[in-house]
Amino acid sequence: MISILVTGSDGQLGSCIKEVASDYPGLNFTFTDRAKLDITDHEAVSEFMDKHRFRYCINAAAYTNVEQAEEEADKAFLVNSKAAGIVAACCAKTGCVVIHISTDYVFDGQKRTPYIESDATGPLSVYGASKLAGETQVIEQCPQHFIFRTSWLYSLYGHNFLKSVRNWLDQQKSLSITTEQTGTPTNGHELAVKILDLIKSGCEDFGLYHLSNEGEGTWFDFARQIELKAMGPSSNQVSQTDHYPTKATRPNYSVLSNAKANKILGIEMLDWRVSLDTLLDR
Repeated sequence: MISILVTGSDGQLGSCIKEVASDYPGLNFTFTDRAKLDITDHEAVSEFMDKHRFRYCINAAAYTNVEQAEEEADKAFLVNSKAAGIVAACCAKTGCVVIHISTDYVFDGQKRTPYIESDATGPLSVYGASKLAGETQVIEQCPQHFIFRTSWLYSLYGHNFLKSVRNWLDQQKSLSITTEQTGTPTNGHELAVKILDLIKSGCEDFGLYHLSNEGEGTWFDFARQIELKAMGPSSNQVSQTDHYPTKATRPNYSVLSNAKANKILGIEMLDWRVSLDTLLDR
């Protein structure tokens, strides 16, 4: 049995991993949330990992409220950077591989072609800066690491764009959705499967990778695809706008290239529309 610690188990990705865990009988999971393990407490994490001796740690815990982070920078950096470093250091101490989740918001959005891992970073928000700092912590603290930058994560769990749009559509509300940003909606359920498949393979090609669904679209495209699938082509509740005011500045273009993960790790992701439709069929 391969022992795996999953932090942030009540979040989107953690919940998705819980959902598919039973499909991996060779993997033994320990799921923790903040109440069970405070990853900002170095001593607590060290004692917990010394006791259990995990082979892998999927660090899915994060401060993800992009807007609120502008007013709570200390909290964002505590969870996304300092805690990531604590987890990585404790993994290194016990010989555990850390799998850390990061974001497309580490980039400034000035490119018009998909970002690769070696492109210069330049976060525009507190959230993006805190996640970039977390990447640095993981790289410095634990040589055995996989860092996966993903984008526009959604799932059947937690608070996310998919669930919000579906709720608004069900209430027959009209929606005006921005076309100002272009990225790639990523299915958390599919991402969870790819991560567990990687663990099962025993791959040791550690490093920083991009891993999102394929293709690109705007937030309007995302909402319109949800509407088409859920309500049918005759529905016209979703309209587009070229601007939507926010506290946090987001990159105008943040599409990620999966070429490295595909070539080195053999991971192939579905086109975002196909993956979204598959989930909505449920």
